[in-house]
Amino acid sequence: MTRQIHVIPKSADNGWGVKKSGNTRASKVFERKSDAMDWARGIAKQKGLELVPHGQDGRIQNPNSYGNDPCPPKDRRH
Repeated sequence: MTRQIHVIPKSADNGWGVKKSGNTRASKVFERKSDAMDWARGIAKQKGLELVPHGQDGRIQNPNSYGNDPCPPKDRRH
């Protein structure tokens, strides 16, 4: 199982939650997505996780791996 941390929209309070894979509840909730992304990025770098941001519609947007990626991307975005 890949160790991931997700930034997800919270429909109940119009905020953004940061949740690790396998957890049922968000670890922390933010008002703005940018704040949630900054916090999640720090955790992902520290623990070598894959950061998986979701859009307002719930779709995955631009994942980024900060750990040992067995299949590194060929793109130059990261």
